[in-house]
Amino acid sequence: MSNENKTIHEFDLQLICDFFSNMERQGPGSPEVTVKALSFIDNLTDKSLIADIGCGTGGQTMVLAQHAPGQITGLDLFPDFIRILNHNAGRLGLQDRVRGIVGSMDDLPFGQEELDLIWSEGAIYNIGFERGLNEWRKFLKTGGYIAVSESSWFTDERPAEIHDFWVDAYPEIDTIPNQVAKIHKAGYLPVATFVLPENCWTEHYFAKKTAAQEVFLNKHAGNKAAEEFSSLQFHEEVLYRKYKEFYGYTFFIAKKR
Repeated sequence: MSNENKTIHEFDLQLICDFFSNMERQGPGSPEVTVKALSFIDNLTDKSLIADIGCGTGGQTMVLAQHAPGQITGLDLFPDFIRILNHNAGRLGLQDRVRGIVGSMDDLPFGQEELDLIWSEGAIYNIGFERGLNEWRKFLKTGGYIAVSESSWFTDERPAEIHDFWVDAYPEIDTIPNQVAKIHKAGYLPVATFVLPENCWTEHYFAKKTAAQEVFLNKHAGNKAAEEFSSLQFHEEVLYRKYKEFYGYTFFIAKKR
């Protein structure tokens, strides 16, 4: 099997962590997009409890903390990501309001109806869009918000090369109208939906990924699995630039009914 046919899930978790720990964001996004999504949420106070699920190293977590009141808990499976998040919170003077913890998104450590906002940028795919919407809902207060970015098809049909790549990597990818319908079915009122602009991929993700690749390959020189993983990351960029009119990331903001 060529490495172009491998998916990220077939690589060692520590390798994945090593690669992405060198990036401020672990997926497409930008500070401007985080702030835009936040602008649709109107119920936050100093007493609000916010969870950033699958927070990675916390690039978007810091933006949230700088633009929204309340206490923020960032949760991720990788201890190295959480170490970086907590370090950055201290560096920015946010340690009293931002706390990173190691945990799994399929076993959240929150109480029922405890949270005012659940945030998850580019991470809900790890548990699945529908499953995440349904299982996380119980942790939100009635009237609380969920805000997630998720991969979407922009067309009903697309070339076989990009279709097969995404269906192998994430079979649950869907069109935006179908995703909004899933949000409604899961017991939320859809509030806002917008497509992430191209610079979220090119400037804030791929450009940073190129620098991270150099650090990663130097650290793992001669490691065939590391070279394969790095090659997969480059292949993802090639496909995006070729087929970006057919897919991308969409931000969904919704309110618990």
